[in-house]
Amino acid sequence: MKIVLRIGGSVLGSPPDPEVVEGYSKVVSELTGEGHTLAVIVGGGPLSRKYIESARKVGLSGFHQDLIAIHTSRLNARLVAMKLGGVSSVPTSINSMLARLSRNRVGVMGGLRPGITTDTVAAILAQKWNADLLVKGSNQEGIYTSDPKTDRKAKKLDSISYARMKEILGGHHTPGIHSIVDPVAVEQLAESRVKLIVLDGSDPRNVTLAVNGAKIGTVVS
Repeated sequence: MKIVLRIGGSVLGSPPDPEVVEGYSKVVSELTGEGHTLAVIVGGGPLSRKYIESARKVGLSGFHQDLIAIHTSRLNARLVAMKLGGVSSVPTSINSMLARLSRNRVGVMGGLRPGITTDTVAAILAQKWNADLLVKGSNQEGIYTSDPKTDRKAKKLDSISYARMKEILGGHHTPGIHSIVDPVAVEQLAESRVKLIVLDGSDPRNVTLAVNGAKIGTVVS
């Protein structure tokens, strides 16, 4: 299968946790060994939001706040890429990522351009690449009826439609937005209909379970 793996920056840690990076390295190695091809998209997480806050306080525009976040995600992506295959550079466009995936079983990238998050980068790539599956490793067990951090009555949903996902997660992009799936990515996925699984990424082995068909996280299809 062609799999897009979106690793949330909040999952990696700030700075990235070596054990988490090691865990994802093992999972990617196992999946590529089974014949899958993986496009890994890495977010900036809490570190990027700290930079965004500093940029905002010194008066930088939303455009430049996004640029700062993009560079943070690319730094995280370089760390993951170097661990996976010793490659120090990461693609900075969809076309260059597609070119890398045509030559290798795995490619890693971070942010793309101001106005979109790495969730949206993953969604765009999944569509352009005709991916079979997009897996989002987040800091939640899946998609809930509302934010479980603020609503005790929030319930995890095992499977939902694209339309239901839009109802719960739709909205607008702002620099540093922290959503289980970015609202722009939600629109992109609803259009492309790429199968999405959102799961707890703190244990990288959950990704393997999802790829192998286990009932885990929230499936959007």
